[in-house]
Amino acid sequence: MKVENDVLLVLSNAQTDGNALRLVGQLDRKLYERTNKVLEAAGGKWNRKAKAHLYDGDAAEAMEQIILTGECEIGRKQNFGYFPTPLKLGIQVAGLAALEAGHTVLEPNIGQGHLAKAIHQTEPGVSIKGYELLPENVAKSGAFFDVTEGDFLGIEPSQKFDRVVMNPPFAKQADIHHVNHALKFLRAGGRLVSIMSASVTFRDNKLTTAFRDLIAQRSGSIQPNDQGAFKESGTMVNTVTVVIPA
Repeated sequence: MKVENDVLLVLSNAQTDGNALRLVGQLDRKLYERTNKVLEAAGGKWNRKAKAHLYDGDAAEAMEQIILTGECEIGRKQNFGYFPTPLKLGIQVAGLAALEAGHTVLEPNIGQGHLAKAIHQTEPGVSIKGYELLPENVAKSGAFFDVTEGDFLGIEPSQKFDRVVMNPPFAKQADIHHVNHALKFLRAGGRLVSIMSASVTFRDNKLTTAFRDLIAQRSGSIQPNDQGAFKESGTMVNTVTVVIPA
């Protein structure tokens, strides 16, 4: 079941506590009915005493699945921490970085090197530096690139880069936190290009609205990616590509 953005916004603003979900604010009848249909399809049952929809499992996790994919699909759980960048999308993203020979490029969440290989294929003359949390991924990407094992959010910049090109984790809006941190590594006149969850276009919490303001202030852009761009990587997450000049 596809879920429209106005319903996704309601879900993103809902309050969750364990298996309970409570809607916030007064919704008009039609919006409530469409929202309730999604909540029930996801397994939520209205409990009058609790004044909440109750789920068998964690309500926030159930909503995260729907918000990131734009679909309500029962019984299918996805890991939004790591999924490889398909080559076609990687080349598209690398193209937006306007790479030039001699550029230093940071890939903060290099994984197994799929996006880094697309960067190198687009411009072989760049130098790529990566960080990666998972040791098994470091072993694979480190065979081709300069990769340091560690949590990128805990790394402080000791070097500035001409370009930052990235595909960060999405769960619990981690993508915004990773991009904000990555901007600290960008040299004056540089450019950051990141694949991000499409939820950055419709969430209205403080973190997201401040991020959209940052993009606007820097004359950046948010471009939608093809639906199903990550299908070959095992996820139907909806994504955009964000470009932010230094």
